[in-house]
Amino acid sequence: MTTILLGIYLALFTLCAINPADRATWWAENIPIVGIVILIVILYLRGVRFSNTAYLLMMPLLLLHTIGGHYTFERVPFGIELFNSGRNDFDRVAHFTVGFFAYPLIEWCFRTKAITHRGVLYLFPIFFISFVAMSYELIEWQYAVQYGGESAVNFLGSQGDPWDAQKDMLADTLGAVVAVIGWAVGQRRSARIARPS
Repeated sequence: MTTILLGIYLALFTLCAINPADRATWWAENIPIVGIVILIVILYLRGVRFSNTAYLLMMPLLLLHTIGGHYTFERVPFGIELFNSGRNDFDRVAHFTVGFFAYPLIEWCFRTKAITHRGVLYLFPIFFISFVAMSYELIEWQYAVQYGGESAVNFLGSQGDPWDAQKDMLADTLGAVVAVIGWAVGQRRSARIARPS
């Protein structure tokens, strides 16, 4: 499964590297994603394995971000518009999938007993994703200040929304909440199945 998913990512990465809308934006959007992929591969090779569900949940961000880097998030031709927002909300969907990384995190913490307190186990992945979301928004801000111009506008992807950063952080966090709830439901089902009748 992991080899197939990695192959899908590499194929999409290769296609999206060909003639992107803005090469500077392409680099800015893809460097963190390539870093995540390399980290996942290193962990896998070192024996840190996640469930197939966790790997599947990590894929949407990698794929959506790679596509967004090719077109710039504002110009992705899928034209997803949520809540009659008047903007292309493809980036908001991608931000929501950032939260799915809470699933492998809670899975690992539970399996290794890194966190034994049930409340902390549920909250830590959500808070971790929220922290990463906030940090990424700060990186976007500094990139825009440093480089300016069209590349900075493309990278920010705010599309004129003054609350874009806050909405992105909320989308990341809500994705994490959904992922943690999904993991908890899966654990209850597994426990029910394992319980002798």
